[in-house]
Amino acid sequence: MLHEFPACLPWLRDLLRSGLQLLAGGLLLGSCQLIEYSPNQAYVPVRERGQTARNLQLLGAATGTDTVRFVFVGDTQRFYDETEAFVTSVNQQRGIDFVLVAGDLSDFGLTREFQWVNRRLAALRPPYLTVIGNHDLVGNGRAIYQHVYGPLNYTFDYAGTRFILLDTNGREDGFGGRVPDLPWLRRQLADTAGARRTVVVSHVPPTDEDFDPALVSGYTAALRADPRLVFHLSGHVHRFTAGQPFHDGVSYLTTYSLKKRRYHILTVWGARQFRLETVAYGLDK
Repeated sequence: MLHEFPACLPWLRDLLRSGLQLLAGGLLLGSCQLIEYSPNQAYVPVRERGQTARNLQLLGAATGTDTVRFVFVGDTQRFYDETEAFVTSVNQQRGIDFVLVAGDLSDFGLTREFQWVNRRLAALRPPYLTVIGNHDLVGNGRAIYQHVYGPLNYTFDYAGTRFILLDTNGREDGFGGRVPDLPWLRRQLADTAGARRTVVVSHVPPTDEDFDPALVSGYTAALRADPRLVFHLSGHVHRFTAGQPFHDGVSYLTTYSLKKRRYHILTVWGARQFRLETVAYGLDK
């Protein structure tokens, strides 16, 4: 039988060649979306787009309560180990409706950074929502953020509370008088249908030098004019602060970055009552 084997070689060679070509073609077609042509590319797979809309759909509507309890934390940037520990800690909490991340999900506005953070935060049991930070606007970050998450300014109602989330990164706009969008903010604050309370969330607080100085007065006046406002929440400064810096009755709170391994749980109910808890996690690492 050995003398028959050489006669099979051409057939075997052709079979192997065609099989390898099919395999190579399959690998090429299957992995073309894995190729990164530039670190600043804005392409995001469809399955990873529109996270804000998806998470709002998961959140749904509160039933039978006017109390909302949510986690509030700041900049994730490149703190990936801390983000994983954060997710583990939040998933151990009870009665959390959703998580608010106050911007700077990335450090350099790169697609891979948004993807790495989203894939970690997607392991949260409650849905999570974000605002855009100044680091998220680096390079093509604006377009990438809009692909992964959605609008830079948006609102949602939950348990009698209207949450208004907006871009306040004035320096990245060149202090051009357009960011934050005050006409849009005023319209949202004036819309009183279906909400007893208001919470405004941004990345840069109006007390910071990265906030457009020409818009501070108009911004704070708009908040002051809303009798439903519970507080204003921000990130950016990587630490917790709380107070009324403009002496107008409006409370401004900032929160920790994930590097600090701390976050807040805020509970809001009644007219404008709220309670703040601080959770520390993994500090022995």
